[in-house]
Amino acid sequence: MKSNLEMFNLAGRRALITGSSTGIGFALAKGLAGAGAEIVLNARNEKRLAEAVAQLRDEGASVHAASFDVTSPDEVKTAIERIEQDVGAIDILVNNAGMQRRAPLEQFSHEQWDELMRTNVDSVFLVGQAVARYMIARKRGKIINICSVQSELGRPSIAAYTASKGAVKMLTKGMAIDWGQYGIQVNGLGPGYFKTELTEALVKDDVFSGWLIGRTPSRRWGDVEDLVGAAVFLASNASNFVNGHILYVDGGVTSTL
Repeated sequence: MKSNLEMFNLAGRRALITGSSTGIGFALAKGLAGAGAEIVLNARNEKRLAEAVAQLRDEGASVHAASFDVTSPDEVKTAIERIEQDVGAIDILVNNAGMQRRAPLEQFSHEQWDELMRTNVDSVFLVGQAVARYMIARKRGKIINICSVQSELGRPSIAAYTASKGAVKMLTKGMAIDWGQYGIQVNGLGPGYFKTELTEALVKDDVFSGWLIGRTPSRRWGDVEDLVGAAVFLASNASNFVNGHILYVDGGVTSTL
């Protein structure tokens, strides 16, 4: 009998993960590589990108580097063309690049708003569209947009971030509606609170950390490895009839008041 695990096998597929030199993006890249995928890492910081590529190669992964600014239409167009021509077809896209800016909304500058929206929303549109045009021609593809529990929930001083992640949630659904007819599945992966370089200060804040752990049914912070299974599922044949869905990996935060 053929193993059902074969439907999760990513061997022979190529995945581009944006913002993947560190943190969640790197963990997802490592996880997809572990399921057999060839990986294209992306970041603007070339030094960090080279270090990430070297680390994955040392662990036996097939990896390529693609340094480009995901908020620049011209750079995105050129980079995707180059990957498709020189590396090969992009079968899986993970739109992970993102940023956070905290400030009371009445103090949030237009410059901060514009930077955050370009990074968190425009990049998903630009890279998603550029890759989808090739996927449409091939009649297949998987796109995973990194959402957040803030696609559903708010917190003080992050109204702009919440707005951006809410937009990514709805853009994911719109992509699924427009591109599903071409054999493309577009879904969102919504992390809760995870231990990363960006959340280190919050992890070390006893008051916040205590509140969060008490608020989370699983009673802990997430580890980036907790996201890998969900990412492999959404990137694989196991999710071929899953489209326009946001899969929250949050320890239950979005389920409770």
